[in-house]
Amino acid sequence: MLLRLAYLAATNTFALLRLLPMSDREKDIEILALRHQLLVLQRQVGKPAFTDTDRAILAGLLHHLPMDKLRRFLLLVRPDTILRWHRDLLKRRYAATCVPKSHGRPPTVRSIRALVLRLASENSSWGYRRIHGELAALGIKVAASTVWEILKEHGIPPAPERHSTTWANFLRSQAEALLACDLFEVRTLTGARLYVFAVIEHSTRRIRVLGATAHPTADWIVQLGRNLVMDLEDAGSKARFLIRDHDSKFTAAFDALLASAGLKVVTTGIQIPRMNSPMERWIQTCRRELLDRTLIWNQSHLLHALREFENFYNGHRPHRALSQAAPLRPLPQPINKATQIRHLGVRRRDRLGGTLHEYQHAA
Repeated sequence: MLLRLAYLAATNTFALLRLLPMSDREKDIEILALRHQLLVLQRQVGKPAFTDTDRAILAGLLHHLPMDKLRRFLLLVRPDTILRWHRDLLKRRYAATCVPKSHGRPPTVRSIRALVLRLASENSSWGYRRIHGELAALGIKVAASTVWEILKEHGIPPAPERHSTTWANFLRSQAEALLACDLFEVRTLTGARLYVFAVIEHSTRRIRVLGATAHPTADWIVQLGRNLVMDLEDAGSKARFLIRDHDSKFTAAFDALLASAGLKVVTTGIQIPRMNSPMERWIQTCRRELLDRTLIWNQSHLLHALREFENFYNGHRPHRALSQAAPLRPLPQPINKATQIRHLGVRRRDRLGGTLHEYQHAA
């Protein structure tokens, strides 16, 4: 605005210098012509818009004239408006000479804002009052209204609207107590059908291939259930529920065996594989990475291939749900030394004739 004001002041000064050599008659004619042009513009423009610079120029030029003469002027605005602009201009000059005073509360520290957002994201049932109480317990002095404003600014709804438990969150919170099992079919090279029974842990994603047969009977399933119970006891598992489908091979004897071991059987809905998604995803992984790339000769060959894949899956294969760690192997410490990064000695170990590859640092 200041630059614009200086420019207009300079142009008006040159315009004034241009008027000095003119006679009174020429000035009167020019005034009449300008007044007529102004009438034409007033008929065409409903309400003209004035910038702050325009207001300052008009207020500075016209405030010296008496009110009776100012009312006879042909202006785009009323004379009272010109006087109000002049009063506003004087107020701004006075305010510029005074020492500015800070109004309102100081801005919230960035670290406190980040902590408020973190508490809201990690605790969906906490409202702004509960978050305010937690901050007070940490010795952080902040108003409850400030917490509410931070949540509103970042689009975080109130606690009742964001405290809704989804199936994914529910299963994640109960993962240590969940097992899932299923039977899936494998075709041999001759076209014979073999059935594989496997169990997966939701928390660790550890897979257990319990057996394979061409004739899955109820007694065979019960025997594999006994093997599973003994394996879980040896591993110290905390599982309390086993998810299965409505396959007729799972009889009441199988459910009673698991109930005696403290495992409650939970059946999925009919033709709803998403209710047993971890098991279904593992079966798809087993087919894609092993069975679709291997010609299975017979039952013994299938069991050998599945044992190798079970060891590979549990001990080496990274899993996204475990932050790229294997079910039975934590992630190693990251390499920080520049010399080790520049000279990476990595060797490959083949399983099942090169169907599966494991990569390890060379000794």
